[in-house]
Amino acid sequence: MRQAFILLTIVFTLTACGGKKNNPPPDVTPAVALLSSPAQNEVCTTGTVISATQSSVTFTWEAAANASSYDLTLKNLLTAATETHNTSQTQLTLTLARNTPYSWFIVSKSTQTSATAQSDTWKFYNSGPGIITYAPFPAQIVAPTFGQIVTAASGTVNLSWKGSSVTPGDIINYDVYFGTTNSPALLAGAVTASFDNNVAVTSGTTYYWKVITRDMQGNTSDSGLSQFTVK
Repeated sequence: MRQAFILLTIVFTLTACGGKKNNPPPDVTPAVALLSSPAQNEVCTTGTVISATQSSVTFTWEAAANASSYDLTLKNLLTAATETHNTSQTQLTLTLARNTPYSWFIVSKSTQTSATAQSDTWKFYNSGPGIITYAPFPAQIVAPTFGQIVTAASGTVNLSWKGSSVTPGDIINYDVYFGTTNSPALLAGAVTASFDNNVAVTSGTTYYWKVITRDMQGNTSDSGLSQFTVK
């Protein structure tokens, strides 16, 4: 009897020490949405014409795991105006200006967490009447980024940007404007690379710059003004 009591005690002790394992909570972070249309660098002709100046365009993307809603952010690349729309669906139809370049991206959201996930950013050109050629997309400023504080140990900085067009290989050169006012002067014209290195700067100074993109047809686009400060 005493042996049986000891055995039961040992079994109880082992069971109590083992306890229950706590399983980690499931991952509820929303995944990145994959964009579908309008496609990257597309001349969008699939919209519904509303007037000579406007058309409706439907944006579509693939459902993202754990996402309960999506924010679609649209940017007019001519005016830099942005707008954001929320939806629980994987498509959204918006009214856009014709003959205008845009960029867009999707942010996946969930009611179970504050974490979000942002998709790639795609550009497209919303077509319009009487357009045979399309201006290149405004150059994307790569470095220095807007508002960045940079260190220029040698007294120079390197400027870089990224150009794109609805017609691959259509861009022929860039004009780079640079200075200490918000109306910078021409620094270098007809630059064929997407960078301008060893630009002289002074410590403690804020600089403004922009890039004009030019294509083979003579069409141009303006990156918009960017700025940075030298430490």
